[in-house]
Amino acid sequence: MYKPFEETSGAEDMRSGWHYLQLPGPTNIPQRVLSAMHRPAIDHRGKAFPELSMGLFEGMREVFKTEKEVFIFPSSGTGGWEAAIANTLSPGDKVLMFDSGMFSLLWIKMAKQFKLDVQTVENDWRRGPDPDEIETILREDTGHEIKGVFIVHNETATGVAARIPEIRKAIDNANHPALFFVDTISSLGSMEFKHDDWGVDVSVGGSQKGLMLPPGLGFNAVSEKARKAAETSQFPCCYFDWEWMRENNATGYFPYTPAIQMFYGLRESLAMLRSQGLDAVFARHTRLARATRAAVDAWGYETVCAEPREYSNSVTAVFLPEGHDADAFRNLVLDRHNLALGGGLARLAGKAFRIGHMGDSNDLMIAGALAGVEMGLQALGIPFKASGASAANAFFASDTSAEGFAVAAE
Repeated sequence: MYKPFEETSGAEDMRSGWHYLQLPGPTNIPQRVLSAMHRPAIDHRGKAFPELSMGLFEGMREVFKTEKEVFIFPSSGTGGWEAAIANTLSPGDKVLMFDSGMFSLLWIKMAKQFKLDVQTVENDWRRGPDPDEIETILREDTGHEIKGVFIVHNETATGVAARIPEIRKAIDNANHPALFFVDTISSLGSMEFKHDDWGVDVSVGGSQKGLMLPPGLGFNAVSEKARKAAETSQFPCCYFDWEWMRENNATGYFPYTPAIQMFYGLRESLAMLRSQGLDAVFARHTRLARATRAAVDAWGYETVCAEPREYSNSVTAVFLPEGHDADAFRNLVLDRHNLALGGGLARLAGKAFRIGHMGDSNDLMIAGALAGVEMGLQALGIPFKASGASAANAFFASDTSAEGFAVAAE
């Protein structure tokens, strides 16, 4: 039987103070965005709607760094994955994919369900796809059977960021015509990404991370090459059909009811990003990530990412010392200190935890989260060498560059 909210609220709803949501998504939603969404809906087929939607297309092109078309779907980022595949490829097409993290693995699962012929390259989940290996594989594909190369830019499960420009160069060096697909879900709006300059054919995004929104919007940025490939795709496609979207989007409308309240929130989040400037946003994320890694070093712990040039600036995954349960640790800091940390996924379950530092976050929020981590470590008797929170604070005090010191808009 349905119960009103007051009767179903848990004890956590009565807690005082700030809930530290330091997940790698969903991330904190700024009050400005929440307020923007808290308004009546409008007629999505009325004359006022294009004024809202056309501005969103323009804003998302700025975030993707593209002059090409961008599609906005009422979906999660997974819907964006499906749209990328369904619009460009055909059953039986061979694609090159990489088992380098939980979300890379899920994209592989989707591709197999679409009956694509998936060539999978595996690694230890501590590094990104190797551009040299990609070049070698593509050079050996003399018949150009591989139709697509799929890369997760920022692997949320591991804190590893793939070297997209180097991978693009590898594809070019091999003189290979494969389409280049990139998942930007946990990097878009947090880390530098250049759809056009980096030669990406289909970029996939989601709303609940660097864009500071609830889950519910998926995005595709599409090159001319990908648009042409869609003309020969043999997959049935309706809900995610680019052509159907294109026909309606041309005048600011959608082929079905869009997520109107989310559009209001997206308009506000884009205004926040534009006001601060994307370069300053990226610098802030770099600053928060470096402070977090300084804490990990002080604790004497290892990040999951083993390659410094592949460190993520939106999430840091951390191994706990052997013999200690990372999930028990996470549960304790949530229950005692109202701090939500990401858990280890799949092969990292129970071994690692993740600290999200993306979206609407600043120095004090990260400092508080790191202090909460130490409270949990002490409570469970998990050994660490020195105060990581103090190391992060020292970094914050020393890094006073204008861009690095930029804070999240309120």
